[in-house]
Amino acid sequence: MAKQRNKEEIMYCPVGKFFWDMQKSYRKKSKFFDHLDQSRIEFLKAIRSLVDERIADIEKKGAARSKRATKIKVE
Repeated sequence: MAKQRNKEEIMYCPVGKFFWDMQKSYRKKSKFFDHLDQSRIEFLKAIRSLVDERIADIEKKGAARSKRATKIKVE
């Protein structure tokens, strides 16, 4: 018989979990954590730039699709 799990399975982003664990581990602020905070910001900005590029690509393709062909009557 398979064992049933009583606890809910939770998925975490490994990068976010790393930052969370590091900040929980050390209570004192240091330059190390200032750098980690800044790198987290840069990581999120990088993700945002990828999303913005993808949105621009989709909008560009959508604009190209909006052109409709003109029906021509052939004799």
